[in-house]
Amino acid sequence: MSAEEALAALPDLAGILLDCIDGGASVGFMAGFSQAEAEAYWREVAAGVDAGAIVLLGVEWAGHLVGTVQLGLKQPPNQPHRADLKKLLVHRSARGAGLARRLLAAAEARARDAGKSLLVLDTATGSPAETLYEKLGWRKSGVVPNYALWPDGRFCDTTIFYKAL
Repeated sequence: MSAEEALAALPDLAGILLDCIDGGASVGFMAGFSQAEAEAYWREVAAGVDAGAIVLLGVEWAGHLVGTVQLGLKQPPNQPHRADLKKLLVHRSARGAGLARRLLAAAEARARDAGKSLLVLDTATGSPAETLYEKLGWRKSGVVPNYALWPDGRFCDTTIFYKAL
């Protein structure tokens, strides 16, 4: 998605994020996160897209935007070969249709196109996403206890994954 497309899709992007938070996903935000706060977050992402620091991918299902993933391209000078996979989000109404797999495949292709040879991500330990990443060839690097919080405020362990492209 271009920055302009992201800005035009703010309500849908915010809806996806809010649905994931409401569903208990540990994606960086706490319960009670508002539509306005979610739209502000996506405006920041759109600015990153505009600056060339982020690739934002979206997937539609039944004619609606229902999933996204981000590829963080901007890295320190000693890590030009690496990108961060961030915020793989699929609306609960569209899960089970293979959309997360499509988003991951597209992100990997875009990373290769950008000259990246290594992807890194973190996800909540024990989450369905952890199982998905393992099935798709991501390698577990380790687990950090109490790394983040679930939206309800409980501590959440985080698993770090990587994938050589």
